[in-house]
Amino acid sequence: MAVATANPALNTDAYTEARRSQAMQRLQGGRALVSSDNVMTLNGTVGKCFVLLALVCAGACWTWQMFWTSGNPAVVTPWMVGGLIGGLVVALITTFKRTLAPFTAPLYAMLQGLALGGLSAVFQARYPGIVLQAVGLSLGTCAAMLLVYASRLIRPTHKFMIGVAAAAGGLMLFYLATMVLGFFHIQVPFLFAGGPIGIAFSVFVVIIAALNLIIDFGVIESGVDMQAPKYMEWYSAFGLMVTLVWLYVEFLRLLAKVRRSD
Repeated sequence: MAVATANPALNTDAYTEARRSQAMQRLQGGRALVSSDNVMTLNGTVGKCFVLLALVCAGACWTWQMFWTSGNPAVVTPWMVGGLIGGLVVALITTFKRTLAPFTAPLYAMLQGLALGGLSAVFQARYPGIVLQAVGLSLGTCAAMLLVYASRLIRPTHKFMIGVAAAAGGLMLFYLATMVLGFFHIQVPFLFAGGPIGIAFSVFVVIIAALNLIIDFGVIESGVDMQAPKYMEWYSAFGLMVTLVWLYVEFLRLLAKVRRSD
């Protein structure tokens, strides 16, 4: 039974299915089911996370350098759009074909880096200094959530997961509805403005994204405990990057609203 999560890429069923598939393949091959070199480990997953984070930064630096040289955020728009679309396609491929994660996860990270670099350039052009603040807050929040999880101050219980997943699902439906309404030139007042209501809404979204990191950590640890296949290290790192990208974008939105309200 899958554990409800706000991150569609990470759930316990993904690891259960991968473990079952590995067991079937090894039974058919007449070999031992498990050995230390063919199962995911926590250290291996952490290492893959750092690799993907470095690739995101490399992609972002590419588009950021283009913006910095030209001083015009419009120059990076094609790269941003290409990164967004390409990243979405690769993310879907990775989610439905997890065995490809060692190849698709790095590609996803680079594409997301291009998109984030372009998006950051747009925000930086309008609100100087906002990118460094958003990066610092994102990394700080991730470190804080990891500490909270490691110290067991917050446990990803079933009820906790359902609550966060429900809130995140509601947010995704709300964002989708606002996109559809936007096609008809209907704007949602207050929530996307720089006033107190808009800021409070962004704070709520940031909190949900941060709490989702707790769930991601718990799901990844479960995958390690059940000795999922080695390629799931890349898949786990990919899933964690999905949440970190979301968190960074929401921090950009929050900081932009605060700047507008000054």
